[in-house]
Amino acid sequence: MSVPGSLAQRIFLLAHDPDKGRVRVGTNLGAMVRAAALTDLYLKGHLTDERGRAALAPRRPIADPVLTTLLDEIEGSRPRKWQSWVDRRQRATVIAVREQLGAGGWARVEPYRILGIFPATRVTPRDPRVRKELLRRVRAALKDPVGRVEPADAALVAIVTAGDLALVLDRRARREAKRRIQELTDLSGPVGPALRKSIEASAAGAAG
Repeated sequence: MSVPGSLAQRIFLLAHDPDKGRVRVGTNLGAMVRAAALTDLYLKGHLTDERGRAALAPRRPIADPVLTTLLDEIEGSRPRKWQSWVDRRQRATVIAVREQLGAGGWARVEPYRILGIFPATRVTPRDPRVRKELLRRVRAALKDPVGRVEPADAALVAIVTAGDLALVLDRRARREAKRRIQELTDLSGPVGPALRKSIEASAAGAAG
């Protein structure tokens, strides 16, 4: 079973609740999708970590327009911590990834109006087996020897954990696999901890 090539698209599909037919309200989708795109750039060697900040590696062409746009953002800015890049332009990145899923044939993307007034977009995955395969990869990453886990699959675990995506890993599962999750987070790079800090800061700001 093939799955989308980008981590951001994979995270979007994992966050989509098949029972509700949508991403649940309150899901940290924007932060997770941004973190996934940053992780893709890091794992593919386009970004490196310099004292907790995202740093550009020698520029190479990227076929993915979402990743190209993000790399352009970073190139045109002063050095910033990973958390800062997670925080920025979340809605725009979600929209771009959503359109990618539609263009790639992974989902139907249909505009509609809530109560006939408010514009919205309905995203419907075309093949439920794709999400099941992504869930299988998450489960395998938690059980297989760490040395046999692909960094991209380790990143899925790190992101859904930091993003508190209980639809994929509930609190009990995270507690039981705490040590393994930390190993996978270490394997996938610096973005997982930055995502957690971003979500904690957002929650504290809303509470305050």
